[in-house]
Formats: sequence, structure tokens, C-alpha cells
Amino acid sequence: MIAPSAPMIETFAALLLAHVLADFVFQSDWMVARKRHVGVFTLHIAVVAALNLVALGGAWAPALAVASAHLVIDAVKTWGLPVGMRTRFAAFATDQAAHLVSLAAAALYWPGAVSAGLWAPWAGATVAPALLLSGFVLTVIAGGHAVGMVTAPYAQDFKDQGLPKAGQRIGQLERAVIFLLVLIGEPSGIGFLIAAKSLLRFEATKEQRASEYVIIGTLTSFGWALAVSSATMALLRLSGVAVAGG
Repeated sequence: MIAPSAPMIETFAALLLAHVLADFVFQSDWMVARKRHVGVFTLHIAVVAALNLVALGGAWAPALAVASAHLVIDAVKTWGLPVGMRTRFAAFATDQAAHLVSLAAAALYWPGAVSAGLWAPWAGATVAPALLLSGFVLTVIAGGHAVGMVTAPYAQDFKDQGLPKAGQRIGQLERAVIFLLVLIGEPSGIGFLIAAKSLLRFEATKEQRASEYVIIGTLTSFGWALAVSSATMALLRLSGVAVAGG
């Protein structure tokens, strides 16, 4: 097993941040819905390439390689899978896993990309912020996509209940709180969060179907947030950043 060097971690952190921003911040729902249009697809890949180039401080070779891999992975998902499969959680998870592998491969092949670029004087100092921001976006925003895909088969019966997008906002807030609790080394506080949500949802979940729907969504949301938050902490420790409980 190859032990990651500091330059390798710096490059991976930069590439991860660029990927997260490209897929979950600068790619709107409008773009996702129209991704089979060549113009929209090309725009997304152009954003990926530009963000990678900026994150790496001008290192064009790894930026181009990662953007090319992103193009292939997204093309397979967009045109190679039936519509019903593209919107499933398994396709989403496999797609993101493939992207992460491509980022790791690029960091392994070009470990000094960041340290040789424009951000070289600050390369070490940017690792923690890049990993934290990436982890937060993956936990809060990407988690919303994951939860939506898992609960989609059951959502039709409950789409008109409650305030518009209130459930989405509640989910984002709870995942943000979980990320913060894991970050500060207080994961036990998640138990109080579960208890508080159970009390607040008590009246709304007396009917069996509603309670099952809420349980599925809640467990998916909490599970995703815990997994991504823990992975973020592991990456921070690997990079040598002092973290709570570490």
C-alpha cells in the first residue's frame, strides 16, 4: 500500500473541492434535468475543467485528465443507462465512487501538481479548508440528492403534505448539525437530535405509511451524514490536521 505524501494529499484535496463544487454547487437542477442535451453536458464538463485548473493553480495536464475522466463517467451514466436507472441511488453512488477513484489516480500520478502551481506558497494551508468545505457540501447538499433518490419510490403519497421544500431544508439542517457534531468530537449529540426530531414528528407520523416514510428518509439522511462526516475526519487526520477526538 502506498502511503500518501503531503503533496499527494494537497493535490487530492484541491481536486476533491473542484469536483464537489462542479457537481453539487455549480450544476443546477435545471442542468441535471437537461444533461442529455449536448450543450448542457458540454457546459458542465467545461465548468469541471475550469474549476480543476483553478484549484490546481494552473496545472493543465491533471486538470485535463480529470475533466476527461469526468466526461467519460458522466457520459456512461447519461447515455449508457436507461432513464429509470439513472435516477436510482445505486447509479448515483457508483458515479460518485468512480469520480473519487479518478481523483485519487490523478493525485497519485501528479502528486506535486498543487505544490508546483500558483498556490504553491499556500499549498499546505489550503488542505484543511478544502477538505472541510468538500465534506460539508457532500454531507449537506449531496446528501439531499441521496435521500431524495432513496425515498423517491414512496414520496408520491406525501408530496402535498407540509410546507413546500420544508422537508428538504430540515434534512439539510440536520445533516449540517451532524457534520458539526462529528467535527467537534461530540457524535453523542446526534442521539439528542434524533430524539428531538422524533418528538416534533410525533403527530405527523401516527399513520403507519407516514411513519415508515419518515423513518426511511431520516435513517438515510443520518447514515449518509455520519458516513461522509467520518470520512472527512479520516482525511483530515491523514493529512496531519489536528481534529477533535484525534
